[in-house]
Amino acid sequence: MTTSSPAPAPAAVTARAQEVSSEIVTDILALVRQETGSYDLPGLAAGLDLLRELAVHRLGKPDREQRYDGGACGDTLTLTYHGTGPGHVALVGHYDTVWPTGTLAGWQQPPAGPDGREKLSGPGIFDMKTGLAQGIWALKLARETGTPLPTVTFLFNGDEEIGSLSSRPVIEETARKADATLVLEPTAHGAVKTSRKGSGIFKVTATGVEAHAGLAPQDGASAITALSEFVLAAARIARPEKGTTINTGLISGGSATNVVAGQATASVDIRVSSEPEQDRVDAEFAAIEVSDPRVRIEVDHAWNRPPMTLNTASAPLLALARDVARAQGRADLPAAAVGGASDANFVAALGLPVLCGMGAIGDGAHAQGEFIHPDTVPAQTALVAGLLARLTEPPRG
Repeated sequence: MTTSSPAPAPAAVTARAQEVSSEIVTDILALVRQETGSYDLPGLAAGLDLLRELAVHRLGKPDREQRYDGGACGDTLTLTYHGTGPGHVALVGHYDTVWPTGTLAGWQQPPAGPDGREKLSGPGIFDMKTGLAQGIWALKLARETGTPLPTVTFLFNGDEEIGSLSSRPVIEETARKADATLVLEPTAHGAVKTSRKGSGIFKVTATGVEAHAGLAPQDGASAITALSEFVLAAARIARPEKGTTINTGLISGGSATNVVAGQATASVDIRVSSEPEQDRVDAEFAAIEVSDPRVRIEVDHAWNRPPMTLNTASAPLLALARDVARAQGRADLPAAAVGGASDANFVAALGLPVLCGMGAIGDGAHAQGEFIHPDTVPAQTALVAGLLARLTEPPRG
C-alpha cells in the first residue's frame, strides 16, 4: 500500500472523535428510532430520507447523488463527495433491519455488563445503524484534518438482510469504480471481517397426491412425508468441520389434517466457506431421493452470495488498516472469519480490495437485545477517518 501524503496526527483525530462522541451517538439513536424492517417499504423510504438528511447535515450537499428504485425492496442511494486528492473509496452499508415495524415499542434496554460497561440497545443499532453514522462522521472528521482526501462514495441499500436482491448490481458497479471498499457492518468483537461464508437459500417443493386420510390413504402420496425425508437427508450433507452448515428454517404444507398432503415446501439456509463445497452441496442435493416415487421433488438452487476470502487485493488494505490502528494507539486490529454473509462478499468475488466489519463494537446481531458499547464509538469512527486519510492512492499488492 502506498500513500501520496502523510496521515494526520492520529492522536488529534482520536481526540476529536472523543469530543463529538455524544453527537455521533445522537445520530445513531435517530436512525434507530426510525424503524426500517426489510419488508416495510414506507418505513424504508422514511429511513433512507433520514439517512440522506443526516449525511447532508454533517457533510453538506453531495457532488453527485443517485437513488435507485428497489421495486419490492428498499431503494439504494449513492452519495459522492469529491476529494481533495487522488483516489476513490466506497463506504457501503445497509439501512434495513431484520426487525418488523413495531418492535421498538416493546424493546428493553439491557443492564450494564458485569464490568459496569454501558450498553445501548435497539433494533438495528448493532447491525448496522451505528456503522452508518460512524461512516458519515468519519469523513467529517477526516475533512477537519485538512489532509488531502480521496473521493468518497457512500452506498446505502435497503435490502441487504434479504439478499441485496435489487442492490447487488449497484454495489458491484460502485466497487468497480472505487480503489477500495469499506463495508460498515459491525465488527466481530472489535475484529475486522476478512472472510465470510457464502450463502444460499434453497427452496424445496414436494408435490404429492392428495387422498382422504381415512377412506383411502393408500391412494395418496404425502408431500409432507417426502419433504421430511428430504430435509433429514439434506441435514446430513452438512460438513461443519469444512465450514458447511445447513438449516431448514421454514416448512409449510398440506391442506387439512384429514387429507394426505399434496403440496409441501421448505426453505433451507446453506453456508459454505469455499466454492468446492458449494459445488458438492449442489451435487448432493440433486442426488437426494425419497421413498415414494409418486412424489415429485423440485429444488431451486438459489445461491445468494459467494464465499469471501482475504484476496490478494485486500491484503494491503488490511495491512494499512492495522497501521492506522497502531498509530491511533491500538495494540492490535485482529481479523476474523465469520459465518454470516454481507455485501462485502460481492466485492471480494470481483477480486477487488475490500474490508468488512468496519462498524460497531457490540453483540447480538438479529437477537433481542442487540447492543453497542458507546465508549467504542470514537475509536471506531477515528479508525475509518484515519484510513480515509491514507487512501489517496489505490491499494497495491
